[in-house]
Amino acid sequence: MADLYNDPMNQVQEQLRLTVEALRERQKHELINNSDFGLLHNVDYRQRISTRSGPPTPDDLDELLGLRRNTRLLLAHPKAIVAFGRECNRRGIYPHGIDLDGSGVPAWRGVPLLPCNKIPVSESRTSSILAMRTGEDDQGVVGLHQAGIPDEFQPSLNARFMGISETAVMSYLVSAYYSAAVLVPSALGVLENAEISAPGD
Repeated sequence: MADLYNDPMNQVQEQLRLTVEALRERQKHELINNSDFGLLHNVDYRQRISTRSGPPTPDDLDELLGLRRNTRLLLAHPKAIVAFGRECNRRGIYPHGIDLDGSGVPAWRGVPLLPCNKIPVSESRTSSILAMRTGEDDQGVVGLHQAGIPDEFQPSLNARFMGISETAVMSYLVSAYYSAAVLVPSALGVLENAEISAPGD
């Protein structure tokens, strides 16, 4: 009811902002988990490996990185990153972090290891670590979006006014257009069955 509740802040803009934030979170989840285009479901069989001994180890990540050239990043659930850190400490290995856009992030062999809480953790306390090469020029993983859509509110996202109800409530239909593509099978790999629980957990 914008006419009644639009001061001191624009209620329509605030409601749209909150809706867009929720939609963007869902978009991240779908890009990882969607059964049609999600990254976890589009890893080639030859690019899937399992951990040697349960928890993710330096040897496991070396094998994962060895399956492709120019791996740009690793994505893992925060608990999987912690589990990897424990395995490094157990072996007396202390990986150097790197600077990424002004922030220090953990890395392995110079490849940033980024947290992604959209990667699921199974009931048996295992998770996956994704490795990918990115960019069209490098035949990597690329994000897809729809440009120039009607009523565009943000890139590839529109907010279409649907009218005002009999009770003076304004309605908008907010839609996001996105997907992902793996240009060649070796651009994307996954380390599966990585145990994330410490002994005794």
